[in-house]
Amino acid sequence: MNKKTHAVGTVVQAFGNLLHVRFEGAIKQGEVAHIRLGEEALLAEVIEIAGDEAKVQVFEDTHGVKLNTPVRFSGHLLEAELGPGLLTSIFDGLQNPLEKVANETGIYLTRGVYLPPLDRTKKWEFTPVAHVGDTLSRGDTLGFVMEGRFKHLIMVPFSQFGQVKITHMAKAGAYTIDAEIARSDDLVFTMVQRWPVKSALFEGKRESPTRMMDTGLRILDTQFPVLKGGSFCSPGPFGAGKTVMQHHLSKYSSVDIVVIVACGERAGEVVEVLRTFPELTDPHTGEPLMCRTAMICNTSSMPVAAREAAVYMGATIAEYYRQMGLDVLLLADSTSRWAQAMREMSGRLEEIPGDEAFPAYLASRITSFYERAGELLLKSGKRGSLTIGGSVSPAGGNFEEPVTQASLLVVGAFHGLSRTRSDARRYPAVDPLISWSRYLKPVGAELDAKFPQWAAKVKLAATLLGRGDEIGKRMEVVGEEGVTIDDMVVYLKAELYDFCYLQQNAFDKEDAYCPLDRQMEMFGVIQKIFEKRFAFDVHDAARAFFLTLQNELKNINFLPYKSHHYADAMRAVIKKIDGGT
Repeated sequence: MNKKTHAVGTVVQAFGNLLHVRFEGAIKQGEVAHIRLGEEALLAEVIEIAGDEAKVQVFEDTHGVKLNTPVRFSGHLLEAELGPGLLTSIFDGLQNPLEKVANETGIYLTRGVYLPPLDRTKKWEFTPVAHVGDTLSRGDTLGFVMEGRFKHLIMVPFSQFGQVKITHMAKAGAYTIDAEIARSDDLVFTMVQRWPVKSALFEGKRESPTRMMDTGLRILDTQFPVLKGGSFCSPGPFGAGKTVMQHHLSKYSSVDIVVIVACGERAGEVVEVLRTFPELTDPHTGEPLMCRTAMICNTSSMPVAAREAAVYMGATIAEYYRQMGLDVLLLADSTSRWAQAMREMSGRLEEIPGDEAFPAYLASRITSFYERAGELLLKSGKRGSLTIGGSVSPAGGNFEEPVTQASLLVVGAFHGLSRTRSDARRYPAVDPLISWSRYLKPVGAELDAKFPQWAAKVKLAATLLGRGDEIGKRMEVVGEEGVTIDDMVVYLKAELYDFCYLQQNAFDKEDAYCPLDRQMEMFGVIQKIFEKRFAFDVHDAARAFFLTLQNELKNINFLPYKSHHYADAMRAVIKKIDGGT
């Protein structure tokens, strides 16, 4: 068999990280190229082809590149390496294992150093599932290894279209990921496979999401819930708490796997995550949180092309675990800096700009990213889900800018963070007056058995918040004496709900995570207050009564959640309400 020859070329022009390469042979858009600088080889991606000249975007600093620098094309697209060992790992946008690179080069990462993403020396205890003579297709299970507490399925590569007949199957035992575990005629299967990151990876039947992803944040779970397999975005100005909220979601969301993509984040925030996550305990399992986490880190100081690739790399790893029947949460922080990377690349290509100089295809790129979320019914009968949440950093907190607007067109829930609420120290600073969720109805159907008419009562609470805000603005103009006693009661009910229920202390031991059962009990008490009609002669009496309830409910919220203590405290408050005048 003749060895496949790859196209070669030379640099004819250079504009920063964008190189013009004249080539010979056949290449394709998205293909990976190697820029040869002596012993160094810099990775690049073909982003445009015109005749015998290609524009390639280099993932590294291009210092030293000059006219006629040789270029060799690899023949494959930018791909993710998928197999055991992805969890607990920290990669960059090209799936370079950053810890290993740092150990080899020191704390200042050297360009041109690319190491295998997965450990080639570690042995995994492989248990075969398929048998000799079985006819399998892409995504079918050959066997499994235990990756922590998860069964990491070893599957027929997703790049293998068409059926294959197994002619050899390895026995149970310890193997490295490159060892042969199965064979089909002239095909050899190992524990590792590759997939192009910019193509969605899925095999199965897409289903409409129906299961709630509870997060332990009352304002999200109650007012603006998210479904497993759904999508949401969290735009907000600088300092409003977007990153803190995403860290909370990664710690407490009811999913199996979390993939965190730090795309263009400040290095200090990334370092904080890297320092704290290994020390945190998963509240659902009691294991270290990193055991179910994979991280993709490309800080704002890293090259623009690698920053753009980081989001796709994270999505591909998340989709791979979804194919195992697991519930996966992908958190991208932030999609604005991903869009800025696209804008910079588009400008270098001299493309016609759209709004605010973003490329005209911005909306379609954002849509294709969020559409990789979803729930799959697999051939095994299992259900796997991928939930995607992206934070957005609009300049000046302007939600009318293109990235926010493009996200709103496709996501299922919008958690808008407000500078006014963060300045008032009301955290999470999700503004209940502008946020929304399309998932309230299915969540209501799921919770209806535990809390009858849940969705209807949540909508009533949202209406009360809106009315309370209107009355509050009126009082700023005419004073408290200018509103009726009924309006004052509505305003105080809304304030009580906002202060005691929607606010939450992320740094308090008891209040940081609020289980769904506790939320229902608290919401039941709040509903009794909403439904209660009060008759007060003066505003001061009304205010004093609600302040007392505020304090009592706040105290209950910080109680350790033991059902008998909590229920007794709740009954005491309800008794006070029922006995109120």
